[in-house]
Amino acid sequence: MWMIISDSHDNMEKIQRAIEIARKNNVTKVIHLGDFVSPFAILPFLNEKWEFNGIFGNNDGEKLFLQKRSNGRIKNSPNWLSVEGKKIYLMHEPRSLYPAIKSGLYDLVLFGHTHRLILKKYGRTIVINPGESCGYLTGKATCVLFNPINMESKVIEL
Repeated sequence: MWMIISDSHDNMEKIQRAIEIARKNNVTKVIHLGDFVSPFAILPFLNEKWEFNGIFGNNDGEKLFLQKRSNGRIKNSPNWLSVEGKKIYLMHEPRSLYPAIKSGLYDLVLFGHTHRLILKKYGRTIVINPGESCGYLTGKATCVLFNPINMESKVIEL
């Protein structure tokens, strides 16, 4: 099981709740789609056994320190991963959303920034925006649990 999360915006209470949910669900990989904001917000994600990958968002101010704290596991956006045979396109702002979908190259296209939860399928490509984990703009804090074996997603409220 993977956790897909975005836009935590230093909300340590919601970050801790996400960590608890990840532990409870035996998450093996966490993908954060940006807007950690401060370097201290990354630490709970890194103090666990799971694999961690992330990208920078537009509100991440101390990029060098975030990158240093994460041992280089936070990259510029857009970026891509290949994990467990799945090709994944990652971006914070959805500037290249439609080209990524239309390319047919990716099993998953993941983005954040809009704070709006989206789970859609276009052909073989699954598009996920896990919404905002902070809950500041919409009043609803969410993340997504994703099963890479059956490609099913479950929205979790924090």
